[in-house]
Amino acid sequence: MPKNFFSILFCCALFSAKSQNIDSLMINKIYHNALSSNSSYENLIYLCQKIGPRLCGSHQAAAAVEWSKQTMEKMKLDTVFLQEVKVPHWERGAQEEAFMVSSILGKKNLNVCALGKSVGTTKDGILSEVLEVHSFEELSIIGEKGISGRFVFFNVKMNPAYINPFQAYGEVASFRYTAASKAAKYKAVAVIIHSMSLTINDFPHTGLMKYNDSIEKIPAIAISTKDAEVLSEWLKKDPSLKLFVKTNCRSFPDTISHNVIGEIKGSDFPDEYIIVGGHLDSWDITEGAHDDGAGCVQAIDVLRK
Repeated sequence: MPKNFFSILFCCALFSAKSQNIDSLMINKIYHNALSSNSSYENLIYLCQKIGPRLCGSHQAAAAVEWSKQTMEKMKLDTVFLQEVKVPHWERGAQEEAFMVSSILGKKNLNVCALGKSVGTTKDGILSEVLEVHSFEELSIIGEKGISGRFVFFNVKMNPAYINPFQAYGEVASFRYTAASKAAKYKAVAVIIHSMSLTINDFPHTGLMKYNDSIEKIPAIAISTKDAEVLSEWLKKDPSLKLFVKTNCRSFPDTISHNVIGEIKGSDFPDEYIIVGGHLDSWDITEGAHDDGAGCVQAIDVLRK
């Protein structure tokens, strides 16, 4: 072994430590600057309140693309450009209608919303009995005889005991995403999903769902956490109650949108990249501040000189 082997290693370690220290100082400087400025907040207010909801394929989504481009151009970056991309185009249409009616308990309006990419109901809506389940396994046990012609109500709640709420969200997301096709396999008329939220309120929580193209497509609807509790209680008292739901959503062919890209070219490594970003689109019944307006304006702020 050469006598200078350890000294070479030591020098390399020193160089690496110095490089990491410089990087850490620069990242800390970026953090401090961003946290001491109102720039991100001002951008977020404009994006969420002036432009508003930014559903893919909508005029607001196109406006958000143009606003992002203009915002970064004003920052005098080295490059700002648009990258064409195909996106899905789904529209909710008129607000959903829903109520349950019982010969024992009366009638109650319900807060519901269609899930993203769901088909709509017929123009007259759907009126039928409801089957409450808590797992996919229950569907196979009950079978087509007990499911056919009925709504399937997936009353599956997020676990509030987790420190990380996204773990709780992840555990139940499959019900929102795949429940429609799994219930349609047994001839259900539609599915109702317990909103994915830890709070008990009147605001239904939409989100993306997906169909199995080999199975009939049926409407998929989210019900508010508060009304999910009431529906479950009413079903215990009157298993024969009926639910009415009318949705007006529909899908269109994919449309063109754009990624908005801003660059500052590195001085030492101009061909290497550090990438930060977020998604500009948001659901149509929300401002999209956390999903993902905040991520977008924070990414822009990294580039602010």
